[in-house]
Amino acid sequence: MTAAASAGALSSCTGSGKALAYPDAPKDNTVDTYFGVEVADPYRPLENDTAAATLEWVKAENKVTQDYLSQIPFREKLRERLTQLNNYAKSGMPKKAKDGKYYYYENSGLQNQSVLYRTDSLNGKAEVFLDPNTLSDNGTVALTGISRSNDGKYTAYTVSRNGSDWTEIYLLDTESAKPLDDHVEWAKFTGAEWQGDGFYYSAYPRPEEGKEFSNANENHQIYYHKVGTPQSEDILVYEDPAHPLHFHSAYVPSSEDYLFVIGGGEGIGNSVMFKSLKTPDAKWVTMEPSQDYNIEIFDVADGKIYFTTNYGAPHARVMTAPIANPSRSNWQELIPESEGVLTDVTPSGDKLIVSYEKDASSRAYIYTRDGKQLKEVEFPTYGSASFSASKDNDEVFYTFTSFTYPAAVYAYDINSGESTLVKAPEINGVNFDDYVTEQVFYTSADSTKVPMFITYKKGLKRDGQNPVYLYGYGGFNVSLPPTFSPNRMVWLENGGIYAQANLRGGSEYGEEWHLAGTKMNKLNVFNDFIAAAEYLINEKWTNPELITIEGGSNGGLLVGATVNLRPDLFKVAIPRVGVMDMLRYHLFTIGWNWASDYGTSADSKEMFEYLKGYSPVHTIRNDGTPYPAILVTTADHDDRVVPAHSFKYAATLQAADTGDAPKLIRIDSNAGHGAGKPMSKVIDEYTDIYSFIFHNIGRTPK
Repeated sequence: MTAAASAGALSSCTGSGKALAYPDAPKDNTVDTYFGVEVADPYRPLENDTAAATLEWVKAENKVTQDYLSQIPFREKLRERLTQLNNYAKSGMPKKAKDGKYYYYENSGLQNQSVLYRTDSLNGKAEVFLDPNTLSDNGTVALTGISRSNDGKYTAYTVSRNGSDWTEIYLLDTESAKPLDDHVEWAKFTGAEWQGDGFYYSAYPRPEEGKEFSNANENHQIYYHKVGTPQSEDILVYEDPAHPLHFHSAYVPSSEDYLFVIGGGEGIGNSVMFKSLKTPDAKWVTMEPSQDYNIEIFDVADGKIYFTTNYGAPHARVMTAPIANPSRSNWQELIPESEGVLTDVTPSGDKLIVSYEKDASSRAYIYTRDGKQLKEVEFPTYGSASFSASKDNDEVFYTFTSFTYPAAVYAYDINSGESTLVKAPEINGVNFDDYVTEQVFYTSADSTKVPMFITYKKGLKRDGQNPVYLYGYGGFNVSLPPTFSPNRMVWLENGGIYAQANLRGGSEYGEEWHLAGTKMNKLNVFNDFIAAAEYLINEKWTNPELITIEGGSNGGLLVGATVNLRPDLFKVAIPRVGVMDMLRYHLFTIGWNWASDYGTSADSKEMFEYLKGYSPVHTIRNDGTPYPAILVTTADHDDRVVPAHSFKYAATLQAADTGDAPKLIRIDSNAGHGAGKPMSKVIDEYTDIYSFIFHNIGRTPK
């Protein structure tokens, strides 16, 4: 390797009518060989995100980006409006705990993190139980989970710092809400599963100093921590060194009779094994050895394991298995597969709340424990619902939200079927009756029908002159149902259309829909996204000069790949925290876990060539083809999709001949993949994104 070039050197490019000078990125002469094919990787030094040359380049890139954005005259007005739109009280669902108190989250408006409250009654005076805003000066410590011991004596809570996936666990005395001395570090993808005066959790070995946010994570272990003892005394309960890339999660039912270990990371589903916690030296019992099917356990009672699975049912079904002999041959169907996709089962007293998605919108039904359907839960419109309930009582709450329906909290009488509004947010200056959402089905390249939601202001004319914000994801069995975002309102109230496409690769129509967008079928996802834009043009909603596309993570890959395929179709592109190097993604943090969706460049020559054929970093054109204006976003503590992806993509883009539109990268500090981001940073980010979009489509927001 040659020495990295100084990040201070500048090359010229034009953007928005005036020259933009992009910093030269650190480079070397790295060439990798895949199945006899040589592939240059000149920006390999950017994978070292703590190197001095990389840090210098990051600083220089952020200066170019902020200098550009600071010249947009309406930027601060947009910030003011986004601040107003976010400044409303947001309440979560109450949940009744064994101490008889109701616990719920609430954000008064612009608090960086939501506060956990408790109260003796729904209408009673609430007290702060835990305020994560006190855990840091800038709101970058996020509360990510709560778990109470079954006797209610202790409360464990998990936090993330700076948006990282690394988890720390702390304890409170529940009655007094006073902190205890217990502290667990280097946990990941875990909560606290209580048994007695202690809990199980999952963690990785302590990472190498300086590589905490980039090195591959291997050997996920399960430990038991006893209250009042240091982490150094925690007991290793389970590990599988023969499979260092597997995840291992603990589950303990409220009876505390069994410890379940859920394994994942290799297939598209998960394995399940368990052992008795009441029998000394109990042996592990295998319920499902493979990771070929999704299995979600929601209860253990009456000698049975209650779970959902897509084994033998692509839309999933509810099953039981006898504890005494839980192998697949002894599974019994409780609720059969239906037209909708089963998404969740929540026990409530002696009943079950069974949730589905149908055409990407929530449905829910009440069932008896023996699988008899009693009634449907009625929702205001199509949207997204989630439930809070317990098998210890029959009090049920749910939240409901849609594109122009901020999340409202309802109490639900499971016997009468009546819903009662508990809390509904109000946003000053917004009349949601002014907007409408419709669902359309458009045709993709292979004649597959794909659903898409379109939201806009009433009275809008379909004359081809409307700005469109097209959003997609398309992967990892993740669906995109209707949800509310206050930031999106600034687009809608300025005459913009928000379009959300339910691409293949998601779970909208079960496992078949998911698999149709994975591995050698991944191009279906990009074709679905392209077809969505073409539909909006053909139906006179908009034209290519007014279309913005956006997506994050796997959706960032979607945007990057789609721009390379059809740069003529879009005016602006916002790839956020994207997976941009498809040949090396599996070598960082937990990237190896995505192989079930993507395949890897090491699998076969055919898979390597397929990945290289759409990898955003490797397919950027360099022949003068005009590209849209592009704003790449990432963050320095993103250990889900490491920032090297966005760094290499942006550096390659800026060095290529892709026309005069700006190609910028916004690199956030003390932030991660997105979850738990403080409100102040959310507003800053959307201020910059919308300023960039409006400026580059030539529209001035009101």
